[in-house]
Amino acid sequence: MRKMLVGSRVAGLTGALLVAVLGAWLGAAQTRPLRLFSTAWPPFTNEVGQPRFALDLVEAAFARFNQPSTTTIVAPGQFTTMLLSGDFDGSAAAWRDAERERVLLYSDPYLENRLVLVGRKGSDVSATALSALAGRRIALVEGYSYGVEVDNSGPTFVRAASEEDSLAKLLGGQVDYVLMDDLVVQYIADNHAREAQAKLQLGTRPMVKRPLYLVIRRSHPDAQGIIDRFNAQLRGMIADRTYHRLLHVDWIRADVDGDGLFEYIPGNDTKGVTEPKRAYSIFSPVEEPKAATIPVAESTQPRFYVGGNIYRDWASVPANYKAAGNMPPPPARATASLFRFAW
Repeated sequence: MRKMLVGSRVAGLTGALLVAVLGAWLGAAQTRPLRLFSTAWPPFTNEVGQPRFALDLVEAAFARFNQPSTTTIVAPGQFTTMLLSGDFDGSAAAWRDAERERVLLYSDPYLENRLVLVGRKGSDVSATALSALAGRRIALVEGYSYGVEVDNSGPTFVRAASEEDSLAKLLGGQVDYVLMDDLVVQYIADNHAREAQAKLQLGTRPMVKRPLYLVIRRSHPDAQGIIDRFNAQLRGMIADRTYHRLLHVDWIRADVDGDGLFEYIPGNDTKGVTEPKRAYSIFSPVEEPKAATIPVAESTQPRFYVGGNIYRDWASVPANYKAAGNMPPPPARATASLFRFAW
């Protein structure tokens, strides 16, 4: 009997010790900074102080559930190898493919890369495929692999150091077009409307489209927990205008209430008396593939999320949300520095 009691005590102590060790291990995994990496691909990923919209969004989501992280910027040629190796815990901005899924857990998509065509005023930007632009010179921001479907599509691609450099090449006549992310196009439309109307032809159809994900190595002890907590923040970040602030946009088109329908969400609740002409779509709706930045008139259900409520159309939005007029953006509305386009 005594041996049995001693054995039971030993087993109990061993079990308690294992639980304590496991709890300490998981606790340390949850509180230690995630070691992430990325390439420099402005305006989505870059060093602190530069345009880095994707990294800003991920870090803002992490802050909401107290997950510290660090991001190391690496050379483009190292990205895939490092994703598949164990040197880092993951990346805040990655595209999806089958090889990566074997070793990585993917979040819900939180942003979408959409490259649209921008030309000088009067240019034809209606092409539906890059192959239709064979022989044309098109500026692309360097430092990232766009894939063989872009590199071998027919046009001559001219690498630019930044979005500002690519626009300067276009306005200077060095290239025929710029392949620019729709987020940057929306930024130009919001912040340089007069110059854009006078000098640019802005495309709307995405020539290249890829969702963007947070990825964590499956071997990380809290990988699924981190992904789940991250996913839980996204809709709230749209509703409370964190997305607007960090992406530098006035209007966003997204499913704010999770019902599968898209709403137009302003950056504040006093956006003037007129219906918005453009809204930045976080994702290209499957049922509406025709445009990346979608004019409100083209939406089949132009619902508006204002003051915490959803209205079926602009006419239904109460007058008190329209009376104050369009407000200028606050001077420090994102952690990233602003673009400095020269016109």
